[in-house]
Amino acid sequence: MKAILMVVGKTNDKRLSDLTEEYAKRLRHYLPFEIEVIPDVKGIGSDPAVVREHEGTAILHRISETDRVILLDEKGLTLSSRQFAAFVQKRLSMGGKRIVFVVGGAAGFSESVKTRANDLLSLSAMTFTHQMVRLFFCEQLYRAMTILHGEAYHND
Repeated sequence: MKAILMVVGKTNDKRLSDLTEEYAKRLRHYLPFEIEVIPDVKGIGSDPAVVREHEGTAILHRISETDRVILLDEKGLTLSSRQFAAFVQKRLSMGGKRIVFVVGGAAGFSESVKTRANDLLSLSAMTFTHQMVRLFFCEQLYRAMTILHGEAYHND
């Protein structure tokens, strides 16, 4: 199964981008992995509801019926690294071609994207920039893969 991290908007900070790509590269040792960037919505104003709907439409156009969709959302399930590894293993074993983790824009997710999601997952009760979330998520998915393979990266 292929893992996708779908994100809204580019990362402007090269340091974060380089670190994120380093973990993406490490992840590819365990499973096909890529980061899909959905361009920021421009020219529609700043109304969060309108932005959410436009971004939601763009997200839904890139998701297929058979994708397992997991939104990274502050209201989602919070797991330890070992619990996250088990969560990932269970979803990977469910079959299908892709597991898609989605980081929405600053305005959050539209109701249509939330309805389509199979799971909501929180990385933390704290708030991080959308650019940092990419790095943190890639590191945690890499950590989950090392846990599942019995490697020494994770220390309990």
